[in-house]
Amino acid sequence: MKVFDMHCDTLTEMTRRLEQDPSFSFDANDMHIDLAKLKQGDYALQNFAVFTYLKDPENPMYHMLKNVDTFYRLMDSYELLSPVTTYNEILSNMKEGKISCMLTIEEGAVFNHDLALLRDYYRLGVRMAALSWNFPNGITHPNFSEGDGYHTYDDVHGLTDFGKACVKEMERLGMIIDVSHMSDRCFYDVYELTEKPFVASHSNARAVTDHARNMSDDMILKLASRGGVMGINYSSHFLNESGQADVSDLVRHITYIRDLAGIDVIGLGSDFDGITSGGLPDASALPRLAKALRQAHFSDEDIEKIFYKNVLRVYKDVLKK
Repeated sequence: MKVFDMHCDTLTEMTRRLEQDPSFSFDANDMHIDLAKLKQGDYALQNFAVFTYLKDPENPMYHMLKNVDTFYRLMDSYELLSPVTTYNEILSNMKEGKISCMLTIEEGAVFNHDLALLRDYYRLGVRMAALSWNFPNGITHPNFSEGDGYHTYDDVHGLTDFGKACVKEMERLGMIIDVSHMSDRCFYDVYELTEKPFVASHSNARAVTDHARNMSDDMILKLASRGGVMGINYSSHFLNESGQADVSDLVRHITYIRDLAGIDVIGLGSDFDGITSGGLPDASALPRLAKALRQAHFSDEDIEKIFYKNVLRVYKDVLKK
């Protein structure tokens, strides 16, 4: 079963590891995602996010560009990996048996309040951006903040004027808008400002697990009505309020979302290498999820939609051909 994963933090972790040890290899290692695990999991596409933790880098833009360099060094090192910026490139790679790799952003502060930088990142190959993480950044407001806890839902503070300009420019360019980490009010601002599908690359159902990073029923329904997709996040904290989770919790969220809004809104967004524990141990374990979904009476057609076809549909609708 082919796999499309809309979000991981592997690229940022790779950059950190390479700074410590220039000989660190992507072939096989102790991270959630490496080349061997991608093969074992039957991956056809992996989004690689540049995650920027605003408390750490003195210069977020330098941090961004350093990670972009890691991405392309990785692409140059492995014939099996192929960077993609268009829908047709994804289709071509699937035919050739290559793993498509999409460069994405997690933290819009790297735009430095300048649409010129957004366009420059597009030219560098970025095709999806989460404008927010867990800090206000002059673009969006987050739901979860480190001081407020997991149950803080902000339905007051939305996109700033610059945030609204970013959303409009992203839609014009064909850069996929990612609402994961945004406040509830920001989600509705994106919904009202846009016409094309958008995504929540790594978010689950709030009604199943009451976490600020998960989506309310109304948000899920509106995302579905726009033709968008939400990537199921494997983090234990988003899957189960106990903080302990396994593959059954993934199935529980998927089943709830299907019954609420239909199968077409569900995709995968592991958050691998950005989480400590989750419903699956690493990228090699995706066949376990397929097996668990079959045992829960999901058809092969529906599992294919969850694993890759729904995300591929959104990429067809938004990316340049």
